[in-house]
Amino acid sequence: MAILKARPREVEIDLSRTAFIVVDMQNAYAKKGGMLDLGVGIDEARTNPVIAANGRLLPAARAAGVKVIYLQFGYKPDLSDAGGPQSPNARKHMAFKMIEERPADRDKLIIEGTWGWEIIDELKPEPDDLVVKKARYSGFAGTTLENQLNGLDIRHILFTGVATNVCVESTAREAYFREFWPILVEDAMDHTGPDFTREATLYNFETKFGWITTADDVLNMLERNQAT
Repeated sequence: MAILKARPREVEIDLSRTAFIVVDMQNAYAKKGGMLDLGVGIDEARTNPVIAANGRLLPAARAAGVKVIYLQFGYKPDLSDAGGPQSPNARKHMAFKMIEERPADRDKLIIEGTWGWEIIDELKPEPDDLVVKKARYSGFAGTTLENQLNGLDIRHILFTGVATNVCVESTAREAYFREFWPILVEDAMDHTGPDFTREATLYNFETKFGWITTADDVLNMLERNQAT
């Protein structure tokens, strides 16, 4: 068993039953010129450290035998999985407004097979990693994620990626409801919108839904485990 420093208190976890879930680290969400940047703007002073933190965490996780799972948000080119005209998803996700208003930017959004949909070069999945495609904010909605986690006997999940207050939060909340232990790595995630959205997510998980930790604390735990 490994001890992870976290808030509100440390967590004892079995690394053989632990996974990293990397949420939507795609060009559309994490790179200049992608959908999020075109829609609301990306602050590289925030996104670059998040990319760097994941770049340190994921190799250490793999070396410690922790499963790495990527979530990849996207829609089929014909948008047949978007939910149709009665779906709130098609009314609320920024991709649909941009498809309508800026069709020339389609390859910068989250349409499968485009640059925007691709996972960023710095964090490309390794052969033994899993990639779970999704078409909603939550990684559990209409996907095989829960079956994959149960098949691997996973109980603890370390979350990184974007956006803290949208897809990370949506997936981590559902993880809690499905009896997994969600742990947010706060400096390996980035949020969208005002800073209070990030603060609210972290507060909710620290007090109600899970735990909060840092990249350094996770790395220290993984290094201690490898040393033993």
